[in-house]
Amino acid sequence: MNKSKKRTLIVIWILIVAALGAGCVLTGLGGEKAETIQETMRDAVLHESNQISLFGLKDVNPALISGMVVTVVLLIAAALIRIFAIPRFRYVPGKFQMVIEQVVSLFDNLAKTNSPWRHGFLGAYIFGAGCYIFVGTIFELFGFQAVTTGGHSIALPAPLSDVNAAIAMGCLSYLVIMSGGIAGNGVKGIGKTLKEFSLPISMSFRLFGALLSGLLVTELVYYYIHLSFVLPVVVAVLFTLLHALIQTYVLTMLTALYYGEVSEPARNAHKEKKVKSAA
Repeated sequence: MNKSKKRTLIVIWILIVAALGAGCVLTGLGGEKAETIQETMRDAVLHESNQISLFGLKDVNPALISGMVVTVVLLIAAALIRIFAIPRFRYVPGKFQMVIEQVVSLFDNLAKTNSPWRHGFLGAYIFGAGCYIFVGTIFELFGFQAVTTGGHSIALPAPLSDVNAAIAMGCLSYLVIMSGGIAGNGVKGIGKTLKEFSLPISMSFRLFGALLSGLLVTELVYYYIHLSFVLPVVVAVLFTLLHALIQTYVLTMLTALYYGEVSEPARNAHKEKKVKSAA
């Protein structure tokens, strides 16, 4: 790189820094904030004040609207792929077909590895749950706006940042695990599943805590005006993508692992114990 290009880059960086500094100073001279940081973070958890009217029938949390939007988007995407894309799949896959096959194979192999006895339904469930968690988590990056009952405009959060949605996902995964125990061992499978009575609680609050932490950190950065330029974009993207990948993997892995454990036939488990004791 020659000297003229270096000087040009230095000038550009100086102009960017100057523009950001001027923005901080000018914006800092504005009016007072509508609520304190404590109120902002409390409402991000409890959604007591910023609620949205659901078709004029009831005031609900913004996360419920986000969940409905994500569900509709996923259903429409699935229908379009099934109708228009899958019939055109070829033996030599294209780029889009390659992506679809890789994602499906990822969850299918996860199910087969952790539950070699019964994995048909398990693969379909963790694929659906994983897509919902990933898409629902990155949904907040788009910043879709909604108007609250108080007339304020807010960005719709991730569906699973609401504790009710996280509990629903954890309990649903637990019921799927129990269904595997019943399919594999009958009534005994229920007993094997009930031994892990704390599983739905741990799965729910792990999911909720991870997504909520990213939301609160972003809210905190946005609140302080001198940090609200450029930095929130980086923080939001990094936290959101990281949580989307990690939480998708964690919940699907735990579901597949426990499903395989409770659905394992008793005779196979007895044989493995004999082999281990003989070794």
